[in-house]
Amino acid sequence: VQLQASGGGLVQPGGSLRLSCAASGIVFGPKNMGWYRQTPGKQRELVATITSGGSRNFADSVKGRFTISRDNVKNTVYLQMNSLKPEDSAVYYCNVRDTWYRDYWGEGTLVTVSS
Repeated sequence: VQLQASGGGLVQPGGSLRLSCAASGIVFGPKNMGWYRQTPGKQRELVATITSGGSRNFADSVKGRFTISRDNVKNTVYLQMNSLKPEDSAVYYCNVRDTWYRDYWGEGTLVTVSS
């Protein structure tokens, strides 16, 4: 299983970024897909997830600012991040869960929100 994430970078407060993560090698396709983030000294936390049926879950801190979507043909998940704040700065990790509830993680992509 391989997860290829992209889209991180430096953005000013109030700006937008779009992360994407393409999954390959997952038998029967991903069941759940999502994004987590981590800052130094803190535990990894959920940002947003989306099921194969399209049900979405968001952390309270990003509701109304972030959206998550997926392309089930391409096995790709997207995270559109708007109105970014400095506290959104973190390493963002793509997560995929397969039919047998096994979790796979991408390498992480750095998002820095700073003026």
